[in-house]
Amino acid sequence: MTAYNAPIRDMLFVLREVGGLDRVAALPGNEEVSEDLVAAILEEAGKFAGDVLAPLNQPGDQQGCVCKDGVVTTPDGVRQAYAAFSENGWNAIAAPQEFGGQGLPALVATPVQEMWKAANMAFSLCPMLTLGAMNAIDHHGSQAQKALYLPNMVAGRWTGTMNLTEPQAGSDLAAVRTRAVPDGDAYRISGTKIFITWGENDVAENIIHLVLARLPDAPPGVKGISLFIVPKFLVNADGSLGARNDLVCASIEHKLGIHASPTAVMSFGEKGGAIGYLVGEANRGLEYMFTMMNHARLNVGLEGVAISERAYQKALSYAMDRVQGAPLGARAGDPIAYHPDVKRMLLDMKSRIEAMRALAYFAAGQMDVAHLSRDAAEARAAQALVDLLIPVVKGWCTESAVWIASTGIQVHGGMGFIEETGAAQHLRDARITTIYEGTTAIQANDLVGRKIARDGGAAAQALIALIEADMRNWAGSDVGALAKALETPLRHFGEAVEWIVRTHKAAPEKTAASAVAMLHLAGLTVGYWLLLRQAAAALKRKEAGEDPDFVKAKLAYASYYGAQVLPQAEPCFVSVVGGSGAITEFDPALMIR
Repeated sequence: MTAYNAPIRDMLFVLREVGGLDRVAALPGNEEVSEDLVAAILEEAGKFAGDVLAPLNQPGDQQGCVCKDGVVTTPDGVRQAYAAFSENGWNAIAAPQEFGGQGLPALVATPVQEMWKAANMAFSLCPMLTLGAMNAIDHHGSQAQKALYLPNMVAGRWTGTMNLTEPQAGSDLAAVRTRAVPDGDAYRISGTKIFITWGENDVAENIIHLVLARLPDAPPGVKGISLFIVPKFLVNADGSLGARNDLVCASIEHKLGIHASPTAVMSFGEKGGAIGYLVGEANRGLEYMFTMMNHARLNVGLEGVAISERAYQKALSYAMDRVQGAPLGARAGDPIAYHPDVKRMLLDMKSRIEAMRALAYFAAGQMDVAHLSRDAAEARAAQALVDLLIPVVKGWCTESAVWIASTGIQVHGGMGFIEETGAAQHLRDARITTIYEGTTAIQANDLVGRKIARDGGAAAQALIALIEADMRNWAGSDVGALAKALETPLRHFGEAVEWIVRTHKAAPEKTAASAVAMLHLAGLTVGYWLLLRQAAAALKRKEAGEDPDFVKAKLAYASYYGAQVLPQAEPCFVSVVGGSGAITEFDPALMIR
């Protein structure tokens, strides 16, 4: 069983120095958000994550979920943990105040959600999906639907799901076949959905499924998809539960990781059609789901940060306890953390996490500005940054998590390959994050096609200008010396943006072939910029006489990243502007023997 200690000090530091907590707290509606309040929230969340959720992580992975006759049983302790989670109000932290939520800004909710994901990723998926369903109903449902469903979802008595994927329709939602036939004021839903996270569970009284389906007269393709509320138990007008709806969990998947999260195959309408209720207007379902996309992708990117943090803590603990051999350049009897290569691996894990967390929190803060600022120009600029960076948060942070979790196993040596140590679980859990909510390639294509090519690179150039302004301000300082390593990657990032703008319209297959390399180039470059922001803030604290070890560590992480991680941007740039032909000109049929 592995412990988890929420890195509250690092989280608060990034909230202030990168996320822009002061700016977010000054936005309309956030008047009660103070640094003291945020610190108190994180402190209590850290206790719950470490004391309640983390101890269930490894046992839940080993025990897994069981489905028998359509009934799902979660691992021991999960029901009790979920009840405590809801009773303590954690389910409501980011939910709308009108329906009992706390309505805290995204920036404040983000570190709290990181804690749930790091302590117990499988558990965290339940409130994450519920929040997504709540937001969809809140944004697009009728007042009657909001009043009927949201209070109990906010309170945690009912959970929520998103039913998009079908056996023949993975990322290609144009192929959705689930049907919705009008029946009075409701609809009869029939079809099969797969990969439904927490689609059936034993922690809640009711499950509110949001289901994508087609009406009989719907146009083909994505323009003919509608969104429906399909509850497990029908809900009476007074909010009480009625009859069981015509839907069933046919099975749950046997997965590589997240074993304590039931991933359901859901069958709708085996006995005449499940009763569903249209959300918003017909044929706009996919559009409605896309309004939730930025938050959903931020949350999955945050899973990458969280799993990386948990793997790092496990590796660091082992490396500081394990004595093996005589570390070169250290004292006899020092633990393996002092071996040069183990030190390298630990620094690699930590410096990447610092950059990833900063990127996720920065994006969350910009979300709040975009949503709440009364300055229209400021809101537009913030939204453009959010749109540009979200695919990077999702794609780069999750790909990095797989690398970091794998490195964590390497730190353990042979013991890391043994399940009992717990290191392998983090790699298995991390692996799904690069796939669901849009694969890395989908994020990369979104970045180059919708976010760079579509606006002629305007948002990317605005980001580059922001970074260049910081570099000018750092000139002549200790941070300025570190920032010199950013000059070439930043120039290459700008040149890659220009190449995409020139190439995409005439040869989109070339930019698609280069897209993942571009995503990594963006992540590596922007991540270092945000590490430098932290270093600059740490140096100000040093001048004020604050904790010298904290300052020294922040500078060391930036220094390592600049020397050892950032140089990986160069081959990414070469791949973007010169490597697509090796892909586009190849015929996969040549691989057949």
